[in-house]
Amino acid sequence: MSTTTTDERTIAELLREHGPALLHFLQQLTYGDSQRAEDLVQETLVRAWQHPEAFAAPYESMRPWLFTVARRLAIDARRSRQARPAEVSDSVLESASAPLDTADSAVRSLDVRAAVRGLSPEHRAVLEEIYFHGLSVGETAEVLGIPPGTVKSRSYYALRLLQRGLPGYSERSRPAGRARQPEACTTSVQAVL
Repeated sequence: MSTTTTDERTIAELLREHGPALLHFLQQLTYGDSQRAEDLVQETLVRAWQHPEAFAAPYESMRPWLFTVARRLAIDARRSRQARPAEVSDSVLESASAPLDTADSAVRSLDVRAAVRGLSPEHRAVLEEIYFHGLSVGETAEVLGIPPGTVKSRSYYALRLLQRGLPGYSERSRPAGRARQPEACTTSVQAVL
């Protein structure tokens, strides 16, 4: 390998004279990818800078040498892209769904199960019929043999008791001035029951 390089003025003149045609040629080889074409033009000029002997060849113009080097660089770049996995843009990654974190839901399920076990059998039976079996208040009243008002009352108080027993739903975790929301733990109960 030679240690001498082409001087910068010669490279600048080469770019001015042949750069636009070389860029157009490489854009065709890269299927319109301007950024890749510009990178290949730059790499082609680096090769011209590294090989001053090419300027001593008996050519009228450097264009055939430049185009040959550029074509070979484009082929090598295409082969190397095919040999590795396809690149993924940020927009594809942003639109992809995040993997589910099952640890949080498992811990939440265990907490809800423990809180439900702490309920009285009457409260637990009402929640099971409403949330596990998906029955309405009237259907639950029929199944359990109690009035619909009792079903409503038991479900309301059962959810309030669950709120107190579940981490994250206690009085301390609720911002000051906020009223209790029994519906807040309904989702957790539905997920577990």
